[in-house]
Amino acid sequence: MKRVIQWSIDHHWMVLALSVVLAVAGWWTARRMPVDVFPDLTAPTVTILTEGHGMAPDEMETLVTFPIEAAINGASDVRRVRSATAVGIAVVWVEFDWGTDIFLARQIVAEKLALVSGSLPPQVERPILAPISSIMGEILFFALSSDVDDPLALRTVADTIVRRRLLGVPGVSQVTPIGGAERQFQVIAHPDQLRANSITVTELLHAVRGASQNTSAGIFTEGPQEYLLQTIGRVRSPEDIAETVVALRGDRSVLVRDLADVREGPALKRGEGSRNGKPSVIVGVLKQPGANTVELTARLKTHDEEEERHQTAVHPPHEVQGHAAATELDRQLGAPHGLVGSACDVRPDQRRYRGGEQDGRAPALRAQEPPERRLGPHRLVGAARVTA
Repeated sequence: MKRVIQWSIDHHWMVLALSVVLAVAGWWTARRMPVDVFPDLTAPTVTILTEGHGMAPDEMETLVTFPIEAAINGASDVRRVRSATAVGIAVVWVEFDWGTDIFLARQIVAEKLALVSGSLPPQVERPILAPISSIMGEILFFALSSDVDDPLALRTVADTIVRRRLLGVPGVSQVTPIGGAERQFQVIAHPDQLRANSITVTELLHAVRGASQNTSAGIFTEGPQEYLLQTIGRVRSPEDIAETVVALRGDRSVLVRDLADVREGPALKRGEGSRNGKPSVIVGVLKQPGANTVELTARLKTHDEEEERHQTAVHPPHEVQGHAAATELDRQLGAPHGLVGSACDVRPDQRRYRGGEQDGRAPALRAQEPPERRLGPHRLVGAARVTA
């Protein structure tokens, strides 16, 4: 030790130079180190989703979940397989060894699913892989509520506008709306009318399933011109379904409206989202593994600023509060003239703003909405509670 100290004293300029080099290298390395509010602390995981409409949990477990688990077990680098089964759905989580490339893991799972898909029951949909995400990726939850519009309209905005716009931001893995009411075209059959026309429920179901599809009729040639022929059969309203032909009885066509009531209504609920005891649509945003939370939040803000430059309508002021796991976001959502907007501002503490009066405000996220779905003012609020 004495020799080291004596050498350092005798060569103090070299020691100082090495110290400066080490300090500069440490400063440079610290600046380039990835810093994340929520680093990914989970092993590479692939999630498999399988839907079986109308199947009980024990049937899903026996006919769907177990065959998928049996096919996945023993695959390369798989360390654990977990599953959860509920009414009409099975979720399987496949965890791989640390360091396994997530894209290689997904390819391995996809190959195993291709082998087992043919043995699943006919009413079970093809298993799909969920987007790449992790349990540490939940960076933002916000609530969409309105004093004017019903849960159907709110859920439609969340599914068709808010979700699609957020999925377009690089780094966002998944956007999941919860609550509200999913819009459906519902066919309510009348047993007496079915019996009077000698039509079974299966025939009615088959007619309704084939009521909404486009078909090609080939090509019509006229001189040097060719014309593509197409039959447009997509339904746009309950009335289109009601006019569908089910069967012929003599010279009379039996239509769906002769056998059932067709209406637009909400799907069966098995969960609800709320804020402060008021029903709302809760939207959760998950980031991709490896994406920096702070950078992604800034990217969302920049995306909103770019959208604001194309704004052509003036939105009335709305008081909004958004809550994120990493930062506090203030958002604004309104829909006059078929436009839906959202504004966010990143602050270390939660504050309140009025539209047009925010300091350093990131302008609105907006998208064109069909005229028939124009909505009134909405509030986008944070600190939501989800029950299922």
